[in-house]
Amino acid sequence: MKFAMTTALAGSLALGLGFAGEALADIRIGATVSETGPASFLGDPEAKTLKLLVDEINAAGGVLGEKLELVIYDDGGDPNKARTFATRLVEDDEVTAVIGGTTTGTSMAIIPVAEDAEIPFISLAGAIEIVDPVKPYTFKTPHTDRMACAKIFDDMKKKGFTKIGMISGSDGFGASMHKQCLAIVGDYGIEVVADETYGPSDADMTPQLTNIKNTSGVQAILNPGFGQGPAIVTRNYAQLAVGLPLYQSHGVASNGFIDLAGASAAEGIRLPGTALLVADLLPENDPQRAVVAAYKKSFETATGKPVSTFGGYAHDALRILVDAINRAGKADPAAIREAIEQTKGLVGTTGTVTMTADDHLGLDLTAFRMLEIRDGSWKIVD
Repeated sequence: MKFAMTTALAGSLALGLGFAGEALADIRIGATVSETGPASFLGDPEAKTLKLLVDEINAAGGVLGEKLELVIYDDGGDPNKARTFATRLVEDDEVTAVIGGTTTGTSMAIIPVAEDAEIPFISLAGAIEIVDPVKPYTFKTPHTDRMACAKIFDDMKKKGFTKIGMISGSDGFGASMHKQCLAIVGDYGIEVVADETYGPSDADMTPQLTNIKNTSGVQAILNPGFGQGPAIVTRNYAQLAVGLPLYQSHGVASNGFIDLAGASAAEGIRLPGTALLVADLLPENDPQRAVVAAYKKSFETATGKPVSTFGGYAHDALRILVDAINRAGKADPAAIREAIEQTKGLVGTTGTVTMTADDHLGLDLTAFRMLEIRDGSWKIVD
């Protein structure tokens, strides 16, 4: 199936495209994502996005006169499988770069493989540990969990909240965001007076939420986590009629979360998200409007499914990679790494990316929008 290239992607590739022909070589890029398993609501749109955009690029002539070949594996969210597939991509498939690591756990498993092989790796996961400290060949596209904490606490401070409860997932992402939030919460004049956790397989968080509800002085609740856990927290929170403002993380910033939690239970929840979730609400002069609108149309036309933040992470990773190959002028891993690190002003679905030797993310807090769920959809509140 052929797909029409998005306007934004076409613009970024224009200088590097040649004409497809019989003698074209391939630029082989690898991916390992959680297309199935507990993180499939993240990994499935990532896989679909990578396949879609590679088809678009090749239909338009390729990159540097060569076609892209995507070698993609489904790690099911298992870090051991992710490490195995990353090794296979490097040693057997001989890729020039790797995109993936849907979760923090799988990303952390891929990093040593990519670093040892000196192959650029662009992670699609949120934890700050992925890029802090900076590692030469490792980059990422989602905002960090620390940035999410800062965005949430800034909103809480504006509302005058000084005492909060936290209920965090014990998975890699939840544990990392919990740690990062505790590290900076005092900077906002906020105290965590109740601190609960839940496991990835837990099906009822009523006891933890009851403890928070019964803690004196709690004014709001924050739930660092991803996957089904936050949806269960949200349903239990509604069932208990906790009656306090509930904040979620960017790890659930998708329509899938609203579907899992239920629109009525999710009503009023706030979280930091990307422009992609509110594409139709962006001002005409917003630099991201054209990019997110084009990707949204392309993805939804091709798949028949709503676009998600997580597919957007893969969109931006591939755009960053292709832009770097174009500027490097060759598909050499070392040259690509240098070019990625010099990315400047690249407008993506997640924000405008400007990387440096000390910053392998290239986003600041302005890339986050504070969103609220109202009547089953997203609204911009900041």
